[in-house]
Amino acid sequence: MNQGLIPAKWAALTPDRHAVYDAQNDRRVTWRELDDLVRTMANGLLSLGLVKGDVVAMISRNCVEFQALYFAAGRAGLVTQPLNWRLATPALAELLGDARPKVLIAEGEFVEVMHELQGMVDIPHWLSFGADGDGTLHEMVDAASADEIRIPVADEDPFFLLYTGGTTGPSKGALHTHASAAAGMLNQTVAERIVATDVYMLTGQMYHIPIVLAMNYLKHGCPLVLMNFEPELALNLIEAEKVSAFLGVTTMLNWMMAQKNFASYDLSSLRNIQYGGGPMPSNIVRQALDSFPCTLIQGYGQTEGTTMTFLSQEDHLDAVRGVHTERLRSCGREGFVTRVQVVDPLTGDPVPTDNATPGEIIVKSPANMIGYLNRPEQTERTLRDGWMWTGDIATWDDERYVFIVDRAKDMIISGGENIYSVQVEEAIATHPAVLECAVIGVPDEEWGESVKGFVVLKPGHEASEQDLIDQARANLAGYQKPRSIEFVAELPKAPTGKILKRELRRPYWEGHTTNV
Repeated sequence: MNQGLIPAKWAALTPDRHAVYDAQNDRRVTWRELDDLVRTMANGLLSLGLVKGDVVAMISRNCVEFQALYFAAGRAGLVTQPLNWRLATPALAELLGDARPKVLIAEGEFVEVMHELQGMVDIPHWLSFGADGDGTLHEMVDAASADEIRIPVADEDPFFLLYTGGTTGPSKGALHTHASAAAGMLNQTVAERIVATDVYMLTGQMYHIPIVLAMNYLKHGCPLVLMNFEPELALNLIEAEKVSAFLGVTTMLNWMMAQKNFASYDLSSLRNIQYGGGPMPSNIVRQALDSFPCTLIQGYGQTEGTTMTFLSQEDHLDAVRGVHTERLRSCGREGFVTRVQVVDPLTGDPVPTDNATPGEIIVKSPANMIGYLNRPEQTERTLRDGWMWTGDIATWDDERYVFIVDRAKDMIISGGENIYSVQVEEAIATHPAVLECAVIGVPDEEWGESVKGFVVLKPGHEASEQDLIDQARANLAGYQKPRSIEFVAELPKAPTGKILKRELRRPYWEGHTTNV
């Protein structure tokens, strides 16, 4: 089950077929070329003295070398630690200090960051590549043996180390094995109904969980299109490369649909779009179904659990025909290799399937992480008796469709009433001028907390604070409506696309003892 052998299979079957198109660098590689790079990169890393289980860190935008590293490390029994290049250098130093890699590889754009890190963390080997790099990565590769690696790699050996987005606290390193990656891929294969003729576009960054989806299409022998997301570029690539599938968080789909010349693009190659990274308001789901010439599915997952539940293509089509329209607010049902329950956080007993009683989502799956690196106590709290406790609050219906209502830490308590921010966000988003929004609780001397919304408007649209409060009031109970709305240019986000509500809360709760 060594995932590093994926290129070897297709290099043998279809050596001259294109495997990866790196749009950033306008570079195409065949399966033979990709497998040659993977093999020599793996041997080069081993020639530095690395041994099975050692960690290799990389900071780069999406590119061929980044994809090759995942496979090279996997083939050699090493562990890839991708770094979020959006983080400040001290934060990167903390993650490196936690993982203790033996090598750091930097794409040229991040060489200055690498130099800063050299004075902050002790890493034996520093390599770089690209236009502004020193070429040491490719020097190592060029000098390396092209022989096949003979290191035995077991299913349960670590494959990659992904750090959580830190939506509710400090980032933690979720350690995944070759087996957990394979299980996540199997969930995706069944849900996305992958076929050999697919062309997949990776819109997310390789430092987070969408890399598993990209590797899954490569596992099926399908070409991979790499990009660093811009809405116009995404639309151009779909048209030029005949892209058939991609994963887009809500923000990405919104920005693509907001392009003035959206209707002029030939998107007929699209077969399926998966969306995720947080709830998508029902009206945006309907707009996406009307705008893109393909089916939609929703995927709910976490860094710790890769892929967990799916709202299927048929569920979407039924909803727009008037059958179970409420399920557009659902993240669907458990994946092919996954079990999901919604339980009382105190007793662990399943809550009623009445779509009214909230509980915490727990997940049992071979796609789950094996634990947090260097955090045994948090691992023990999260993984209990084979179940992963997600921290997400949800209800479920009599057919076990799951409806996320909030993160446990995002629930607002005002005047003794529980207010779920997702419900308020859904109400605000029904206004046609709203591109995206986030709702938090802020201190209130009378009620404890009051509801505050942050809104990004669509380009060329206008709305007042009162307009949006009135819109929400029309769809909510009186105590749920926002007391204030603040218009912002953008919302703070984690690498997954999830909104960092703790960043929105911090200015209001500094000095308070709760809710930060």
